[in-house]
Amino acid sequence: MLSSFRRILPKRFRNDKPVIPVVRLQGAIGMQSPMRSGLSLASVALPLEKAFSIKKAPAVALIVNSPGGSPVQSRLIFKRIRDLAKENDKDVLVFVEDVAASGGYMIALAGDEIFVDPSSVVGSIGVVAAGFGFTELIKKIGVDRRVYTAGEKKVTLDPFQPEDPEDIAYLKTLQLEIHETFIDLVKSRRGDILTDDPDLFTGKFWTGRTAVQLGLVDAIGDLRAVLRERFGEKTQPNLISAPRGLFGRRAGLGVALKGQRLTEGLGEELISSVEERAMWMRYGL
Repeated sequence: MLSSFRRILPKRFRNDKPVIPVVRLQGAIGMQSPMRSGLSLASVALPLEKAFSIKKAPAVALIVNSPGGSPVQSRLIFKRIRDLAKENDKDVLVFVEDVAASGGYMIALAGDEIFVDPSSVVGSIGVVAAGFGFTELIKKIGVDRRVYTAGEKKVTLDPFQPEDPEDIAYLKTLQLEIHETFIDLVKSRRGDILTDDPDLFTGKFWTGRTAVQLGLVDAIGDLRAVLRERFGEKTQPNLISAPRGLFGRRAGLGVALKGQRLTEGLGEELISSVEERAMWMRYGL
């Protein structure tokens, strides 16, 4: 009824400006703590569903700014975006800000087109595992650690025991499988325009300008300019965010409220923040 009424109004009274829903996907992927949800399928599912459900929108724009993280959560987010795009017959335009590396680039692959800033950092198609070894530390402070298991491999890669070459070989086997999954995804989405650069799948990363030349992304461009060029000068981006819940925090965010839970939450939050900061610093950010 309202749409019929709008059609008979003079043009100056109509609100016919194209509106493009925008969802921001920012942060390290899967790095959750009691104080924040991190970037995961759970934290972005609602805004994605809402964005793709807007029938009049010819496309959905995604802003990606992530140094990577969990390969599982990265692929789950990628798959949800592609499923929603197919179900709702929408084009997906991805706009990279500072970085789309590793899992962040995997998410960006969900775009039918990927736009970057000339100085964006793109790539890092690889798999990494990192940690610390504390064997010398516990010797120095005189700690006697006792571990009891059922299953001889239950303490594989235990940081309080000397490295076992067999454990490392097994870990590398797992990493190679995950890497192959990543490579297959890149080729399935970008294979027709990728160059044959031998460094593409080594974990190396590049600026946005070079990434265009390599075929990892499509073009230099920012959200506002591209949307106006594509859909008209009056196009309006509409940021879709997760609903806010308790204490104004985004939905899906767990909160440690008091006592020991609060203390543990602060400790985990500190560790998580340091780890995430290290991920951003790897790309000079």
